[in-house]
Amino acid sequence: MNFDLTEDQEMMRDMFARFLDENSSMARVRAAAPSGFDAKLWTGLAELGALSIRVPEEAGGLGLGLFDAVILMEEAGRTLVSGPLAETLVTARLLAQLGGDQTTDLFGRVISGEAVASLAFRDIAAEPVQWVAGGLVAEAVIARMGNDIVLVSVPESGRKAEENLAGTPLAEIDLAAHPRVTLASGDDALATFVKGIEEWKLLIGAGLAGIGREALRLAAAYACERKQFGQFIGEFQGISHPLADLLCDVDGGKFLVWKAIRDIADGTKDAGATISLAGWWNADAAARAVAQALHTFGGYGLTTEYDIFLFNLRAKAWPLVLGDPQRLIEEAGRRLYAGEQAALPDVGATPIEFDLGEDARTITREIEEFFAKNVTPEMRETFHYSWEGYNPELNRKLAESNLLYLGLPKDVGGRGLSSYAKIAAMDAFEVQGYNNPAAGVTQMVALIINRFGTDELKQEVLPRLMRGEAICSLGYSEPGSGSDVFAAQCRATPDGNGWRIDGTKMFTSGANLSDYVLMLTRTNPDVAKHKGLTMFIVPLKADGVTVQPVYTFQDERTNITFYDGVHIPDSWRLGEVDGGVRTMSASLELEHGGGFSKYQRAMLHAAETLCREIGYRGKPLIDDQSAQVRLARTAANLWVSELITFRAQWVIAEKKPNHAYGPMAKMFSSEKFLSDARDLIDLTAPLSLSKRKGAAAEINMFYRHAQGSTIYGGTSEVHRSMIAERGLGLPRTRG
Repeated sequence: MNFDLTEDQEMMRDMFARFLDENSSMARVRAAAPSGFDAKLWTGLAELGALSIRVPEEAGGLGLGLFDAVILMEEAGRTLVSGPLAETLVTARLLAQLGGDQTTDLFGRVISGEAVASLAFRDIAAEPVQWVAGGLVAEAVIARMGNDIVLVSVPESGRKAEENLAGTPLAEIDLAAHPRVTLASGDDALATFVKGIEEWKLLIGAGLAGIGREALRLAAAYACERKQFGQFIGEFQGISHPLADLLCDVDGGKFLVWKAIRDIADGTKDAGATISLAGWWNADAAARAVAQALHTFGGYGLTTEYDIFLFNLRAKAWPLVLGDPQRLIEEAGRRLYAGEQAALPDVGATPIEFDLGEDARTITREIEEFFAKNVTPEMRETFHYSWEGYNPELNRKLAESNLLYLGLPKDVGGRGLSSYAKIAAMDAFEVQGYNNPAAGVTQMVALIINRFGTDELKQEVLPRLMRGEAICSLGYSEPGSGSDVFAAQCRATPDGNGWRIDGTKMFTSGANLSDYVLMLTRTNPDVAKHKGLTMFIVPLKADGVTVQPVYTFQDERTNITFYDGVHIPDSWRLGEVDGGVRTMSASLELEHGGGFSKYQRAMLHAAETLCREIGYRGKPLIDDQSAQVRLARTAANLWVSELITFRAQWVIAEKKPNHAYGPMAKMFSSEKFLSDARDLIDLTAPLSLSKRKGAAAEINMFYRHAQGSTIYGGTSEVHRSMIAERGLGLPRTRG
């Protein structure tokens, strides 16, 4: 897996960034109005080779890959480049591919920045009058005309300035009214042209991601300096949390562009749909990001004194020259579910890699073989996504095969899988329908015992855990504290050579099945709340422990546990007295930055199955355009969840700077899991109301399961605060 640019690409990005910071400053962008074109900037870009970045070397260009052009477009979006850059990149390549001797002069002037050429998106035989990006300054336009690809020469008299939303050099041109030459004809020529349009979708998507990211940066910076009611407005969750949500959306859009390029390079069957979704997603995410950024500025954002309005208008203007972005998700639906084929551009070298590697494939095969050999149909009937799916026999067999504690370091006795292999293993278990939250908690407890436990714990408890004979639950949350575990009031007081524990723990999932609970207790009420905590291992079969069931509508059981004078020896303490926070931090070694994409994927497959079974107006529901769009949106949410999770895993594995990427993965995927679960149970109704075995029961179950995903492991609000602080540099929003 790799999210890094090559050294050459880093140098290229830095070069373009420095040039654009100076030559496409907001002062220069404003000065380019009302034409929306900066001729000096354009010449400078050409001198740097920007306009020929996608032109083959044999034609005099740089011959770089589509990913290199995407890097340029991200910077162009960030700086609101004044000119039709995405269109020119495509047109210059088309002139090199199709032009021949008859366009040599124009081609040379285009890549040198002396002339501008653009493209028309629709067949001019059917729609001769079209809006053309950069049409106000374009000497020529490449277009399809029936079975031909033509170059239309547009005189200055045919290019009339017209006020438009963002003051870009947009013009409506009658392309049938001007001289034209045929560049090429036939299927190959048409395919080459269509590939250029597909490339444009990705280039404009990357530019929109750059616009969105910069708008959020400007909003965050303003929120750190603007005070209201005596506080920086960035301290208000009403300001910071929407920005955190949009940071996930904008980053996800950039990664969708990257995924599309990677999919094309790999020949993935869904590559065409990924292009469409990348275009749609970025148009939507950028529009929402700039709107929220402007909102952060309040009334000042509406004035022309602040630059944020420029981002707002440009984010809408760039993609709309193609038409309604909703058409792109409709196109994605057809490509995913109606067999529509896309002409895919040649993307060239692509450094970004989302492959999990050979270790991931090895562990997947091992898990598949284990289940084939050890799991009976009767055992499968007991599988459940919650603790209630715990099977003691299977737990022991997984331990014997070293498949139980996959993330636990080898020095503790675990499998010690890489971050990437763990992702694959989780997916492999999901394919088998087996979830084992008991193993995830127990391996964390095993790690803490190994790091902080006494010899007695290491000899009496740890071996049982490692053999799969016993499991543990967590005693963190309390009825009055919820996610604020540092507010724990369950008391541990010295009692002879040991401790007496009194209090209540809430949401002690698995306590009815577990042998032990990892207990966070209050040992000193007279210091700061996070300094007076101590951790213990408490046997759940001890006198004074009461486990009371709490049932949820998610078809799972959790527990409230009561501790009334429970006596344990001091040897069952973990770490120093009042040092519980440091002890608990050992569990961070197992941080995985995971999300809910494995459930999202299974839910999407179940919905696809139902849509093929359900009839609608005499045809399968999956043939309906509306259904295709909703399934395509779910696919986009799934893919972005995976990509954000992959980034979180990558920064951990490669020890890269981590700007709340784990919280981003958890928060984004859980929120999309929940919203898609609501939508898909609607889409497949009324069959989805039933718990009929098969896909209907799965959709029903996923709807109920998703309700808790935004709460487990810290609520979305907690994670939004982390994202705002570490990802956007906003001040703390929690006291």
